[in-house]
Amino acid sequence: MNLPQDSNMLASIVNMKLRDGNYDSLSDLCLSLGIDEADLKHRLADAGFEYNPEIKQFR
Repeated sequence: MNLPQDSNMLASIVNMKLRDGNYDSLSDLCLSLGIDEADLKHRLADAGFEYNPEIKQFR
């Protein structure tokens, strides 16, 4: 999957997929879409987003 370059759009898309998809965790989503989880977290952390596994959402 090609990830958007805009961090806000990226967070929005990932959160939507986590909310609406059948993923038990961020790891499941990343594995399913072929995304490097550490890279995703790093990119979003650089933009001020932090992943909360309890609610399965970047904020």
